[in-house]
Amino acid sequence: MRPLADRIRPSCLDEVIGQKHLISEGKVLRTLIESGNIPNMIFYGPSGTGKTTIARIASKNANKELYCLNATTASVSDIKSIAANINKIGNTNGVILYLDEIQNFNKKQQQSLLEYIENGSITLIASTTENPYFYVYNAILSRSSVFEFKPVEASEIKSALVRGFDCLKSEYPGLEIEADDDALYAISQLAFGDVRKSLNILEVCFMTAIGNNNRRITTDTVSNVSDRPAMRYDRDGDSHYDVLSAFQKSIRGSDENAALHYLARLIVGGDLISICRRLMVIASEDIGLAFPNAAAIVKACVDSALQLGFPEARIPLAQAVILLATAPKSNLLWFVGLIVLKVNIQVWKLRPMTMLFMLYHNLHSAM
Repeated sequence: MRPLADRIRPSCLDEVIGQKHLISEGKVLRTLIESGNIPNMIFYGPSGTGKTTIARIASKNANKELYCLNATTASVSDIKSIAANINKIGNTNGVILYLDEIQNFNKKQQQSLLEYIENGSITLIASTTENPYFYVYNAILSRSSVFEFKPVEASEIKSALVRGFDCLKSEYPGLEIEADDDALYAISQLAFGDVRKSLNILEVCFMTAIGNNNRRITTDTVSNVSDRPAMRYDRDGDSHYDVLSAFQKSIRGSDENAALHYLARLIVGGDLISICRRLMVIASEDIGLAFPNAAAIVKACVDSALQLGFPEARIPLAQAVILLATAPKSNLLWFVGLIVLKVNIQVWKLRPMTMLFMLYHNLHSAM
């Protein structure tokens, strides 16, 4: 049986959950899809946010044959095979190639698409969970429009869950199963903006409830099925650096509670080295001369964490985070480093005394 998310996949834009910034009335993407004139596009965003669904709807509205490939398993021969079918009777209006996870294609594989994109024989809709400006070949980017998909709000996910639950009940007409409103809300929170993940959890909860005597999906059912939120974390992906950035900004803003939250997310990802490096940078970049001893204390905490390893490393890490978040702040050293770099580039051929004079002048100007 197909997954629930596929069984209730929207067939028109009005049924799509989320992405109102792209498909509300008057928005660019909606206008393009409704006109049927589909350009080459790149959909960028996390999993379960509607990229594949909207690509299918776009193909249907353009009345073009849709070919789907996943870059993790596809090759150049697959693209050539699609190109060979372009002029067949069924493809008189052209074809759309939906290439999922395009970041897994290397440069040569991505270049193989250029000929067909250039002459218009293939309209490319590519999707990626990574930043396309880092992972997609520039020549493809210059020929495509990039649209960013965002995590779906919990309130919108809940409406998808209601629809999914109705679908499940219709498939098992002889069973009287109910779902508590609190349970649906809990599922929507667990999914972290991923509609597909929420529907998968719902389906497992439904199957679990079938075996229960009370035939009811409760918050306890949800807790038993998914005892851990579907947190997005990829050490090599954008989300890793997003969390690190939020971590540092929380400390910089003296919000120790937010900083501990992001520390916990980094710990869940198991990335001890990145945490330690970032803490040592913060001690000089954000605290600096306002509390010079912070660098030494943080270094001691980092050394302890590295020697202890997880799970005990979380204790000295938390100590360092609270110290830095509650300490006075000064970014003077960051400015000094920037000015030194600037002066060095401008007058690298001049005598040392001239460089010192320019450094002194720029430093006082910055202050």
